[in-house]
Amino acid sequence: MRVAESVSPLARDGPSWRYRRSTRQVLRMSAVHLALVATGFLFLLPLLWMVSTSLKSLTQQAAWPPEWIPQPFVWRNYPDAAAFLPLARYTLNSLTITVLFVIGTLLSCPLIAYAFARIRFPGRDFLFIVLIATIMLPGVVRLIPTYLMFRQLGFLNTYLPMVLPAFFGSPLFIFLLRQYFRTFPEELADAARMDGASEIGILYRIFMPMSGPALAVITIFAVQSQWNDFVDPLIYLNKERMRTLAVGLYYFRAYQDTTNWGQMMAAATMMTAPILILFALFQRYFIQGVALTGMKG
Repeated sequence: MRVAESVSPLARDGPSWRYRRSTRQVLRMSAVHLALVATGFLFLLPLLWMVSTSLKSLTQQAAWPPEWIPQPFVWRNYPDAAAFLPLARYTLNSLTITVLFVIGTLLSCPLIAYAFARIRFPGRDFLFIVLIATIMLPGVVRLIPTYLMFRQLGFLNTYLPMVLPAFFGSPLFIFLLRQYFRTFPEELADAARMDGASEIGILYRIFMPMSGPALAVITIFAVQSQWNDFVDPLIYLNKERMRTLAVGLYYFRAYQDTTNWGQMMAAATMMTAPILILFALFQRYFIQGVALTGMKG
């Protein structure tokens, strides 16, 4: 007879059995948390290296083994990087495109997501499947047709090719909002309809105020994707005064005879800082929104 079978139910419920079980749970959770901390540290290494290099002189950059904490800090790399290229102008361009993109996303995606989540119409599920299928299309597949279309429309050297698509919705953001809207009880919408509310009124008076976490998620994703976008500004914006930060960083290296990695990383740090600050401010809503979007199919 096995040992587990010889243990009576009373013995299993005793203090020693509960202590051993709680000990195993503590050890298991400790191992999981250690693995998560180690993985998180690995993901932080490039960011730490970027910040560390931005504070190094040319001599410190070439030192081996490399020093993670430079002595002394070379803060001069930041103003030198800002003076080498018109980073203030590039930052304004990136900010303008990003703000307009986020506005378009927040105007279009909730409307489309609400229609797929709450309004019944012929072919709704099929259209939603087609919409989700477009997520699997690589951006490079649409690159040439999209460029030819915007060229025919006369949108080259304007911000419209980066901003206009946001006003027609993003499949990923529509999917996230649709899943979030489906977590709301149907009784909420039914009660509003009985009070005479229209579908637009239900969306903006009931669903949108309750969708802060989901809206925070798509806002962070939209800001990150547009702020870091390199390909579209490189293709559609040929005038130097219209360049974005991502394109400016590319030319930052191209205009130098020998790359000054301290100044390069200082410029990269200034470009990354707004995204990190935004995520830090909305981290709680971000985690909550991602968790709730998968609660109902």
